[in-house]
Amino acid sequence: MKRALGVCYYPEHWPEDMWARDATRMVKAGITWVRIGEFAWSRLEPQPGQFDFGWLDRAIAALAEAGLKIVLGTPSATPPRWMLARFPDMLAHDATGRARGFGSRRHYCHSHAGYRDAAADMCRVLGRRYGRDPRIHAWQIDNEYGCHDTVISYSDAARDAFRDWLAQRYQSIDALNTAWGNVFWSMEYAQFDDIDLPNLTVTEPNPAHVLAFRRFASDQTVAWNAAQVRALRPLTDAPLIHNYMGRVLEFDHFKLAADLDIASWDSYPIGFLSDRLEADGDHKKRYLQQGDPDMQAFHHDLYRAMNNGRWWVMEQQPGPVNWAPYNPAPLPGMVRLWSWEAFAHGAEVVSYFRWRQAPFAQEQMHAGLLRPDDAAAEGLAEARQVAEELAAMPTVENAQAPVALIFDYASDWAWKTLPQGADFDYFRLVFDAYRALRRKGVSVDILPGTVQDLAGYKLVLVPGLATVPDGLRSAMADSRAPCLIGPRCNLVTDELGVSVPLGPNLPGLDTRVVRVESLPPGVARPVAGGGAVVHWAETLQGTAEVTLTGADGTAVMVRADHLHYLGGWPDADLWDRILVTLSTQAGLDLVTLPEGLRLRDTGSHRFAFNYAATAVTWEGRTLEPAGVAWWPT
Repeated sequence: MKRALGVCYYPEHWPEDMWARDATRMVKAGITWVRIGEFAWSRLEPQPGQFDFGWLDRAIAALAEAGLKIVLGTPSATPPRWMLARFPDMLAHDATGRARGFGSRRHYCHSHAGYRDAAADMCRVLGRRYGRDPRIHAWQIDNEYGCHDTVISYSDAARDAFRDWLAQRYQSIDALNTAWGNVFWSMEYAQFDDIDLPNLTVTEPNPAHVLAFRRFASDQTVAWNAAQVRALRPLTDAPLIHNYMGRVLEFDHFKLAADLDIASWDSYPIGFLSDRLEADGDHKKRYLQQGDPDMQAFHHDLYRAMNNGRWWVMEQQPGPVNWAPYNPAPLPGMVRLWSWEAFAHGAEVVSYFRWRQAPFAQEQMHAGLLRPDDAAAEGLAEARQVAEELAAMPTVENAQAPVALIFDYASDWAWKTLPQGADFDYFRLVFDAYRALRRKGVSVDILPGTVQDLAGYKLVLVPGLATVPDGLRSAMADSRAPCLIGPRCNLVTDELGVSVPLGPNLPGLDTRVVRVESLPPGVARPVAGGGAVVHWAETLQGTAEVTLTGADGTAVMVRADHLHYLGGWPDADLWDRILVTLSTQAGLDLVTLPEGLRLRDTGSHRFAFNYAATAVTWEGRTLEPAGVAWWPT
């Protein structure tokens, strides 16, 4: 498919006489797609049942006449004030039981049936009017599920829906009591209606109760999205999309994506470096104006795993944002680099947020491609350069990567529920493995824990998977590639109890985790030969061959044939050692890259990206700061 650029636009924010001029300027900048309407409910339906589509009709006409393809959003992320008067109990509640009030966005609970139906009704209204309109080339459902901690709600609607969900899952209260171990602390229930939400308890609630509630909250998000999909599907042939967020793990994106046609995510590299990434001060200073070299690529690979590989960047940072603790401007060239990196990982569209910076309200400090005074901002020239380069470049072919990395949302819920240490985080563990691969120049496919076929992969990494499904267990057994499992892998049941027999309990691999320890920051246990275990350490017993030991002689990693179990969280040096060992077995080529340089191999090209603030040279090629290069393979 031809790669293209897009932009997010809000015609309701600007005088109507600007719309056609804006559309013409977008096309001249090389932009093909434009997203509109995702926050416009109050203008579409100012009063209940009173619709005003005139302005939207004219906006669509102005944009389409200039040659732009339109993505129309459903506006359920911003219910208007009158909706709250209609459904006073629709608000989400935080863990203290307080309602999250009107005055910003995403102030609804996914479990509220009345608002869910109202949102689906709005989809039908929009679908009947625009569903067969050839100018509407795609639809975006809602906006950024999970943003602002809005998946988990402790409202009455959530409590009632949770009780029903539990009744369907367990069928009998005795089965629930047994599964949860409610004999402990006399927590047994006589009926499902006795069960409250797992908040406001004196000390920690039962972990099985919390994990069930997290599963429920994810399922409610999936069901919320599905209701809008059911409303729109019969009314349009255009693809349906949702825009996910970086490191938002409270719901299963794989399950939600099953109802959609294209996955997309909102990429804000500098903001994410500042507020949702563990790194030391030197690292954050080094990449202050570039973003972490692996954070964007990780999410590109994650969303490529959904919807048969069809994915977009729906919102790409073009300048300083407004919401992070600190908001520096991108280093010159980074907007171009971020765009090309997305295309190298298979994106169909990279869409910038936003066209023009708003001069009012909550996001007035968030840069766009234009300044509020209508002059070009710095990112516009880089977007235009990307458009020109796209037009001149042959199609980039996707290809299976040599390494598979398993990622599982439910494992994040499990370990957040039962962390056994303040420094244990599932995303951080998986991301450390991903970073180690990228430092060695390796391209990666991220796959869900439900994957049942690993054919063609030279190496498989399965860090921190709480419970290994039978399909993945069989796929690893059938694969002849080295499979690295652990740490903290297959150690608990689906109900978050200790597995007996003790994990990892993988056929052919005689090793057991008989004790676990969480380590505080600054504590590192050296491994013989170099590197160390940090954050998490396990005591292993069994007859499997020991391949790595601690300085005290205890087993750190063991193997049986192609299965390897890692009983600790490696630091960067130990990750490098492990990958060198496994790559030799796998026939996988590793390289040593300069600091900040990253590679991406496709079916037709190799791309190089310089995240460093200084020039780097590799294999005779010099890349300037924020430099991008590609060549045929």
